[in-house]
Amino acid sequence: MLIRDLKKALRFYFITDDGPSALSPLNQVRIAVAAGATMIQYRNKGFSPRFYPEIVEIRDVCKSNRVPLIINDHILLARAVSADGVHVGQEDENPAIARVILGADAIVGVSVSTPEEFEKTDLSYCDYIGVGPVYQTGTKPDAKAVIGLSGLAAVSKLTPLPVVAIGGINEANAAACFENGADGVSLISAVSRAKDPEKAAQNLARICGCSPRDKILAPWEDEFGLIDKLIHGKRTPGPDASNLIVPPGDDTALLKGISRPIITTDAHREAIHFSFAWQTPFEVGQKAVEITLSDLAAAYARPICIFINLGLPSHVSDALVQELYDGIYAALDRHGCELGGGNISGADAVSLDLFAVGQGREDLFPARSNAGSGYGLYCTGPLGMARAGLKALMKRDFSHGKLIDKFKFPRARFDAAVILAENGVDCVMDISDGLSGDAAHIAKASGISIRLEMAAGHLDESLAAFCRQYGLNPHETALAGGEEYELLFACPPEVFQNIRKSLPGVYPVGQCLPFCGKPVINPASGASSFQHGKRKTGE
Repeated sequence: MLIRDLKKALRFYFITDDGPSALSPLNQVRIAVAAGATMIQYRNKGFSPRFYPEIVEIRDVCKSNRVPLIINDHILLARAVSADGVHVGQEDENPAIARVILGADAIVGVSVSTPEEFEKTDLSYCDYIGVGPVYQTGTKPDAKAVIGLSGLAAVSKLTPLPVVAIGGINEANAAACFENGADGVSLISAVSRAKDPEKAAQNLARICGCSPRDKILAPWEDEFGLIDKLIHGKRTPGPDASNLIVPPGDDTALLKGISRPIITTDAHREAIHFSFAWQTPFEVGQKAVEITLSDLAAAYARPICIFINLGLPSHVSDALVQELYDGIYAALDRHGCELGGGNISGADAVSLDLFAVGQGREDLFPARSNAGSGYGLYCTGPLGMARAGLKALMKRDFSHGKLIDKFKFPRARFDAAVILAENGVDCVMDISDGLSGDAAHIAKASGISIRLEMAAGHLDESLAAFCRQYGLNPHETALAGGEEYELLFACPPEVFQNIRKSLPGVYPVGQCLPFCGKPVINPASGASSFQHGKRKTGE
């Protein structure tokens, strides 16, 4: 589920019953998910380690069917089972602690009963509010006084956050909650203690506007069967067009002869490089290929094939993996590249290790060690936008669509590489670690110093607007921003003047000077290169 779709996900919010229900929590969840539940909360006030297998099974059902799983009260349990978030009450842990422990992409909810309670609650780390009890409830012995529909409406008017009505909700009164400001309703005994739980869940789903699922998806199990699904029926060039003599399916792939092979690798890790709360599986697969092939573009290499080692946690469904590979194939098709093979294994989180092979030019190989004193340093496109897009996602601010798209949809700049090669540019790299960091790579390899000079006119207005809104320095953001995948190149100024005739978007970002004791001179104060190895946490 994407965080931007949170309101939809809160619509039919089922909470497991830890009281005298005839159904186990796992069966409750299966019934709710089959009926169309959009979010599940696991509540067990008497939780102990003996219940751990139960919550793991519930997690697998939820994640396989892409239904967010929220843990009631237990932040560390939520982290331990890789739940999507946590719900805390007024007397529980502070939402800020939950955000620190669970990260920027976690869903954090908090209970509020009255406008007075709302005013004293710090909502800056919260994604939604549970308001109630709206009606009398028998499933929560410590429930507060009933606030009624008027109380629900009063709190709902005070906040822009989504509101979930809680307490005593059933088929007879759920619709009234929506009419009084609720974005979703939480349900327990109306399903868990109904005479016919399946029918009750279906009726409530209909009231919530949710559709039943055709079937409950199971986690992946069969490695070889999944591999067959991923390679069966995909684009297969004719024997003359393909670079693969022996395609995926054998233990090895046999390639046609490559006279000047260029090879690169990359890694893409869930919670470090991507999050399914921010990107769909299709988008994740597409981006993983683009950023891997970007290294080939910077080497003037024609992409030949790519190999992918895929790590999957136990709760991932075949359907999610197939969507991931739809994105992979979309990017491969865009650049005329083929899937050469790979491997699938178990993992704690979804991971992709990519290995790409390209055909290099016979006459030219651009290296970061080829910059010379007197050269200018140039870039093929705007910088800082991807970093700002990531910050926008972390802040739950989806109004900056242009920036978010820059983060989610990079493109390997093979188009620009062709023009740079035609002009004999022999010092090129792609910007993945930020201008400040990547300029330092060139300077150190070439034994020079680089003075960075980025004019304000080369900052995209959408970046400038974002920085004004959040009090950021746009130059620092541009210098530090990673995952741009534009091409950074050094060449004599007269060569640049010829290049810009064919690439009007290129612009100068610095000057190459004799070494003066440090690789980079005058970067904006506070700028630092992008770090790919850090878990993304709240800011």
